[in-house]
Amino acid sequence: MGTGCPRYWTDTVPFQTIFARLMAFDTTSHRPNMDLMRYVTEILGEAGITARLILDAHGHKANLFATVGPDIAGGVMLSGHTDVVPVEGQSWTVPPHALTFREGRYYGRGAADMKGFVACAIEAALNAARRPLKTPLHLALSYDEEIGCMGVHSLIDLLQAAPHRPRFCIVGEPTGLQVATGHKGKVALRATCTGREGHSALAPMALNALHLAADFITALRALQAEIAATGAQDGDYDVPYTTIHAGIMTGGVQVNIVPNHASVDFEIRALAQDDMEAIIARIRAAAGAIVAPLRDTFPEADIHVARLWDYPGLGTPPQAEVVQFVKSLTGANGTMKVAFGTEGGLFDARLGIPTVVCGPGSMMQGHKPDEYVSAEQIDRCRAMLATLVDRLEQGL
Repeated sequence: MGTGCPRYWTDTVPFQTIFARLMAFDTTSHRPNMDLMRYVTEILGEAGITARLILDAHGHKANLFATVGPDIAGGVMLSGHTDVVPVEGQSWTVPPHALTFREGRYYGRGAADMKGFVACAIEAALNAARRPLKTPLHLALSYDEEIGCMGVHSLIDLLQAAPHRPRFCIVGEPTGLQVATGHKGKVALRATCTGREGHSALAPMALNALHLAADFITALRALQAEIAATGAQDGDYDVPYTTIHAGIMTGGVQVNIVPNHASVDFEIRALAQDDMEAIIARIRAAAGAIVAPLRDTFPEADIHVARLWDYPGLGTPPQAEVVQFVKSLTGANGTMKVAFGTEGGLFDARLGIPTVVCGPGSMMQGHKPDEYVSAEQIDRCRAMLATLVDRLEQGL
């Protein structure tokens, strides 16, 4: 495997051992993460670090929060999620839930997104425990990030009630170790379409709910085209405008029955300049316009748009102190924005903790078969966090 450096090599648990153990836990979002969290709690405890687990309602999953150093306000929080996306339906050439090293790359599900950073953060905490820190280092690990940042809310509730909060937060999602200051906010919604069932031989006498759903998707596409052509633009993003995307369409029982029910799950990823609520209002108005002319014949006709979940965007000013601080750790000159969402917007919006996204690897490798992060990126991340520990020992 890759080479270590004495400055950030843990005496008791080598980095590659930590990384390999994390990768060996199948923490796909629909599965528990408790075995992984118990492992992290154990190795932190061996270094004298007390980790608090915040369990979900069933006791199957947990967030973790730990602090190294003085019990005072401030410090830097390293944030990562422990869940990963499924591997079903993908063709892997390496075991997905194991760490494979070859040709300068670490392979496995979550290597880039984002167990590589989590391993680096755990190593930084272990090394920090041996140092006389003047400013604390905080470690925050969550669950169910991949299904809409659902799990982290109980950790945020804990921090809201705590007497002290971190001064800065670094979310270690893969950015190629560039400092990312923003991402779009997201809302997931469901359009439930109600028609009238009937025999397919008499289809024109019924109201096909799948046809309503198709008309609804057409309306979504028209609104998307309008936003792309005339809406707000932010050139820092790969896609510089607010996006509307239909991801799941369901309905029907069998082919000779006109379906009376269908649904469309869709999302909006909005720029900070756009009003998410106004866009949702326009979508609901479009849904109403589809069914209004049908109700004289089919009074039950309906397209009901319901909000499923959401998370806020992140928009840290490039001149913010946290940006300059993290740039000083990485040696970066510029900043970027990322296309994907993170928990960073929640830390900023709910806790007021200035936040950036900065971690090893690229999301271009995330969620794919043979996901990987390069050893070069991991080594640079370990060096960045070693510099962070040095700074915390000096008092930031």
